[in-house]
Amino acid sequence: MNENIHTEFKRMLGRDSKEAQTGQKGHVFWMYGLSGSGKSTLADRLERSLVERNRFVKLLDGDNVRSALNGDLGFSDVDRKENIRRIAEVAKLFVEAGFIVITSFICPKIENRLLAESIIGTGDISKVYIEASYKTCSERDVKGLYAKAKSGDIKQFTGKDSDFESPLSEDSDWIINTENSTIDTCVENLLNKILPMTERKH
Repeated sequence: MNENIHTEFKRMLGRDSKEAQTGQKGHVFWMYGLSGSGKSTLADRLERSLVERNRFVKLLDGDNVRSALNGDLGFSDVDRKENIRRIAEVAKLFVEAGFIVITSFICPKIENRLLAESIIGTGDISKVYIEASYKTCSERDVKGLYAKAKSGDIKQFTGKDSDFESPLSEDSDWIINTENSTIDTCVENLLNKILPMTERKH
């Protein structure tokens, strides 16, 4: 650390005080998967469902973050790693303020998901793989990206030119399959996991 930087963490109001104010436990639900797998749709529905239950929630969406905070980054492996590092640090700040954080990023590399976990803390993050095949996502093509990738207009496209690494096991990551289940069912399954985990014991 730069010798001229003097952090104030020890003097700041602690996380317990923030969670007492929000009445919940802060936690990050790190949703990742191919473009078109349903991440943003699920994240949006989850945010609304949780807010309706008076939970304090922050949604961090990949495209939104890249349009501003990480607008200087491309899609090389180095830039993707930096994109995840930055957003993990942001997510950690919200968790320390007592928020439930929902992220929606492609995050194709296992090592980058582990990087996010190391920054946020193992006990404060649940990695959620939104599973759908490349074929299904390309048929959905909700943003028109798969057509552009096929024509060569987009380079380093995940699943085509750049690898996507599936989770090693269900023991480490939750798996939500959007091919075999409706969005309503997926949201219900996620809420059944999220609500008990974020309930603050008094």
